[in-house]
Amino acid sequence: MAALQELLVEIDHECIRGTLERKVTDIVYDSRKVVPGSMFVCIPGAVVDGHKFAVDAVNAGAGTLLVEKDVELPEEADVTVIRVEDTHYAMAFVSAAFFGHPAEEMKTIGITGTKGKTTTTYLVKSILEQAGRKVGLIGTIEIIIGETHIHADHTTPESYLIQKYFRQMVDAGCDTVVMEVSSQGLMLHRTQGFIFDLGIFTNLEPDHIGKGEHKDFEDYLNCKGLLFQQCRTGIVNKDDAHWKAVTAGHTCELETYGIDEDADIRAENIAFVREAGNLGMAFEVAGLMNFPAQIATPGKFSVYNALTAIAVCRHFGVDEEAIKKALLQAKVKGRIEPVKVSDQFTLMIDYAHNAMALKSLLTTLRAYEPHRLVCLFGCGGNRAKSRRYEMGEISGSMADLTIITSDNPRYEEPQAIIDDIKAGIYKTQGAYVEICDRKEAIAYAIDHGEPGDIIVLAGKGHEDYQEICGVKYPMDERVLIEEILTERQRLEQG
Repeated sequence: MAALQELLVEIDHECIRGTLERKVTDIVYDSRKVVPGSMFVCIPGAVVDGHKFAVDAVNAGAGTLLVEKDVELPEEADVTVIRVEDTHYAMAFVSAAFFGHPAEEMKTIGITGTKGKTTTTYLVKSILEQAGRKVGLIGTIEIIIGETHIHADHTTPESYLIQKYFRQMVDAGCDTVVMEVSSQGLMLHRTQGFIFDLGIFTNLEPDHIGKGEHKDFEDYLNCKGLLFQQCRTGIVNKDDAHWKAVTAGHTCELETYGIDEDADIRAENIAFVREAGNLGMAFEVAGLMNFPAQIATPGKFSVYNALTAIAVCRHFGVDEEAIKKALLQAKVKGRIEPVKVSDQFTLMIDYAHNAMALKSLLTTLRAYEPHRLVCLFGCGGNRAKSRRYEMGEISGSMADLTIITSDNPRYEEPQAIIDDIKAGIYKTQGAYVEICDRKEAIAYAIDHGEPGDIIVLAGKGHEDYQEICGVKYPMDERVLIEEILTERQRLEQG
């Protein structure tokens, strides 16, 4: 519970009805969650305008309304109405005050960019924890607060939830938080109400452009750049062609990292590493830090992710040995995640579920010159059929063997989806097999693995379910692999 006047200190506002002498029991932006004495924030969404539910909120007991446009209320209603220019923006500051400004009690790290956000947040968390810090995480996959893992619905949650998670992190003993910051989150002011200690830019490619997202690439770029007006120190990828445009108008100090350009922290003498079924990269860190490093994930982009984490951790005084140890141990669920099944061949799990991501993934793995590159994937139901044709064509042209299987069929017949994928493969000379049951398909891949093969299970990544006809059934590929290996072991033992 908090005094209304205290919640409004940092925002321009006008009290157009009622009294400021109120206590606020909670802040809600869904009228169905209103509790007596709460503040209901009327947010104009892309589909539904929260102002339409102002009366419902008052009837449910809301004591305060935060609005940006007129609302009609019964004359007898005992409610305070606060008008602001932008309720999304105001909610961030009100939420921060409601939870006692928890960001001021931790070091805050925000990472934005088209690719690399998820992996880099986990790398940073791993390295800082090796150095003895207690780190919370907010990202695409999950929110981590101590030992608690919460499923994530959005890459960057609403500002109220961010502040709630921050408070829970502080209460759980966290001294640092690392979070993914999406362009949508920045555009909708979800990360207002506090200043990041470090803001990170990984890279920028055309994405999230269209109805309900960004109107064009320039808008997407400008929203990414907002982070550098909300942080104390910015750390940016100097190799990305857009880094100057993204940081235009920045109010923070800037540092750079990169491979090709003369950045403050650089990776030099990069080499591919392949040993005992594992893939990785080795390189020399140069510039503001100098030491040899190795990571247990493949590809040049993995070096960029590692450089980002190194640049961040330098600000925490983490020593070289702790960084080197953490880089070798860190892996991110479903992001080119190695799963050990044999010393003879490599098996990995990845989230690539569209043609662009699959092409990037297979290009990365092809660089290791495998005996065969085997790609197992399916496509989700009730999604654009073009994705199936494109992914089939990519795998057919880039993999030596494609194993077509089921993903999340949703309300479609799995075989119909497989047939669409085959239509794409038919445009190539690629070899394929089709096995609808995903566990059987994975078992086939393992049983037919040849020395020197690289096998990638694409599409599911971190997901631990399969969605069929509106029901999410438990299905984790790591569990399936373990079951397969156990079954094979039993057969061998007779």
